[in-house]
Amino acid sequence: MIRPATPADVPAVLQLIRDLATYEKAPHEARATEEQLRAALFGDSPAVFAHIAEEDGEVAGYAIWFLSFSTWRGTHGIYLEDLYVRPDRRGGGHGKALLAELAGICAQRGYHRLEWSVLDWNEPAIAFYRSIGAVPMDEWTMYRLTGEPLLRLAGHA
Repeated sequence: MIRPATPADVPAVLQLIRDLATYEKAPHEARATEEQLRAALFGDSPAVFAHIAEEDGEVAGYAIWFLSFSTWRGTHGIYLEDLYVRPDRRGGGHGKALLAELAGICAQRGYHRLEWSVLDWNEPAIAFYRSIGAVPMDEWTMYRLTGEPLLRLAGHA
């Protein structure tokens, strides 16, 4: 079953975020707190959203996403920040069901894109994404500003 997350899901989602960070070999980077997650997802003006894959009354996985915008298409899209299914629940269709839910939101709202990033060493995820028809954007390189360089550019360092 796929459903929108509720405030009661925050502890489970935060644990899965930490599990994902460990899987991606960066557990020290997962610093989010329950309070931050609750405010981001359920505050006055949420700009990020989450869906839950539930099995037998337990959170089996989650998708966290936000709206993007294509100036070329003139429409919003969805950027999938995280997609994670607990290892003991993999193979049950939860990941595909979460992506199908987001694809349905795109179709219903007239969004033209559903996009995400994947680590280049994550072969199981890459194979799964290709199996559903997703294509890599090889000609694009993602950049990130964080920490000291971000503060320096902002004039705050």
